[in-house]
Amino acid sequence: MERQVVITGDGSSTIHLPAWEEQYHSKHGAIQEAYHVFIKHGLHFFSSERIEDPISILEIGFGTGLNAFITLLEAEKLEVTINYVGVEGYPVDLNEISQLNYPEKLKVSNQNKVFKVLHKIGWEIEQQVSPYFLLKKEQKFFHQIEDIDKFHIIYFDAFGARVQPELWTEKIFKQMYIALKNDGVLVTYSAKGSVRRAMQEVGFKVQKLPGPPGKREMLRAVKSK
Repeated sequence: MERQVVITGDGSSTIHLPAWEEQYHSKHGAIQEAYHVFIKHGLHFFSSERIEDPISILEIGFGTGLNAFITLLEAEKLEVTINYVGVEGYPVDLNEISQLNYPEKLKVSNQNKVFKVLHKIGWEIEQQVSPYFLLKKEQKFFHQIEDIDKFHIIYFDAFGARVQPELWTEKIFKQMYIALKNDGVLVTYSAKGSVRRAMQEVGFKVQKLPGPPGKREMLRAVKSK
C-alpha cells in the first residue's frame, strides 16, 4: 500500500495512506491531537486523580512513535516513572521515521536521538530509554493481546472504524477492559456512537469530552467495578 509523509495543520508530519484516505494522525494537527487526547485526557487525568508510580501505559498502534515520544517528554517533566508498551502489527519503516519532524516541532531537537532510539529498539525487548521511561514494543495484532490487570492507561490509537471496523468491536474492548487495572483509563480520538456502545457493553463507564482541533468530541472510558 502506498504511503506518503505529509504535513498536518499544526506543521507536524504524519503518514498518509492514499488508498484508504486515512492517516496515522489527525490532518488538523498530529501533535495537537496527541497532546489533547492522550496526554491531557489520559496521562494527566490519571496522574492527577490517582498518584501512582510507576504508571503502566499500553498503546494500541505504536505507529510513528509520536505518542510514546511525547509521553516520554511528559514523564521527565512530571518526574514520574512510566512503563510503556506499544503494540503494532505493521511497524513503520525507518526511512519514513527519518522524515518525521516531531523533535523539531516540539522544540526539543536535542532529543532527536531519543526519538530515533524509540524506533531502533528491537521488538519484544524492554529497554530503559530515559530515567523515567521504560519501553517495550510488541509486534502483534490487537486481538492477540492477553494481558490481565496490568495497565493504568490505554492509548487506543488504531486506524479509524471506517477503514478497520474490526478493531473497534466489543471483542477488542473486552480485551482492553481485562488488560486494565481497576480504575484504569482508556482514551481515544473516536467518538462514534457504535464505539461508545461497544465500550459500555463490556463494562466501561464512558464519557464524551471535547475533541482535538477538527473533531467535536472524543471518548474516555474508565474501568470501575
